[in-house]
Amino acid sequence: MKPTATGSAGMPRSGIRKLLDLATLIPDAIHLEIGQPDFNTPAHIVDVAYHAAQAGYTSYTVNAGLASLRELIALKVARENDIQATPDCITVTVGGLGGLYTAFLALLDPGDEIMLPDPAWPNYLQMACLTRAGVVRYPLDAARGFQPDLAALPKLVTSRTKAILVNSPANPTGAVYPRETLAALVAFARAHDLYLISDECYEKIVFDTEHISPASLVEDASQNSDERIISLFSFSKAYAMTGWRVGFLVSTPELARLFAKIQEATVGCAPSVSQKAAEAALAGPQDCIPMMVASYQRRRDRALSILKAHAMPSYVPQGAFYLMVDISPCGMDSDTFAQELLRDKKVAVAPGSTFGPSTTGYVRISLATAEDKLAEGLERLCAYIKERSK
Repeated sequence: MKPTATGSAGMPRSGIRKLLDLATLIPDAIHLEIGQPDFNTPAHIVDVAYHAAQAGYTSYTVNAGLASLRELIALKVARENDIQATPDCITVTVGGLGGLYTAFLALLDPGDEIMLPDPAWPNYLQMACLTRAGVVRYPLDAARGFQPDLAALPKLVTSRTKAILVNSPANPTGAVYPRETLAALVAFARAHDLYLISDECYEKIVFDTEHISPASLVEDASQNSDERIISLFSFSKAYAMTGWRVGFLVSTPELARLFAKIQEATVGCAPSVSQKAAEAALAGPQDCIPMMVASYQRRRDRALSILKAHAMPSYVPQGAFYLMVDISPCGMDSDTFAQELLRDKKVAVAPGSTFGPSTTGYVRISLATAEDKLAEGLERLCAYIKERSK
């Protein structure tokens, strides 16, 4: 039998999913490993989708997505993100993940390099493996709340570097990059002739700060956008719609046509009923968002107070719903720690090693779980760190 493709065979599994698989075998485990809102999709969105299905929105759509949805998205990004885009600049995708993979397929040939943050969501590395692109990690500074080390970037660029990925608000750290940092990243991409893929899936989940879209930071205000910036958004996190699988890319008409062509070969189109649900999300009441964000902020604050009470070092995440916890006093690698914590304390966390080499001494906790469960899980985590540090 001939071997399978090297890109897929050599692709590492996500440590998050590994722990989820193990935790599902323990009925009373506390789940702090998976990044999924614990809210139901708002009722008005579900209601519109139900009636859309009854009305026959159960067929294929064009590859790029419903024109009516793309029109609403164009209004949304102009109003909220200061990105001037026409509907033909927009590609509706199968979730944020599908949008990212479509962008990777469009931009990266085997042997090209993409710059990924360290730490970063592990699926970026998986996508690079599938496209057989090389990965160069650029450092995020833990001492500054995991902000990019801008001075380190130029020396990482080679003749094969083709793109840089930026994720703010960030998974796994919850860092939100300020305007000046994002402007510097845009200028860096321009100076080195790189595409900039901006993952903005957590754009609406920010605390005490603002989210800035890199595509809004153009040199010439008369331009509509920077053609090298590809912006990725999702309905999953903001509207608790993870299972609906719908997101979108904002780029140029030329790139959008390429993205649609790639989707023709890979997924066809995003689910039609989900697209109608996405229309309801954009056009309907938005009060569900601040309610969920306020809940995540309360959980973040409670998590930080628990860590402080246990004299555990911490930083203050400003967005998303994640927090990295330092386990280095235990002297254990994060994979072993996460598995033993699950076995001994019935708490599932994501091992830091899955996010990159800089966080092998950390674990990630998700704040997207019920507050009482979060508090209990953190108390067990802190107690276990103390036990194993003796």
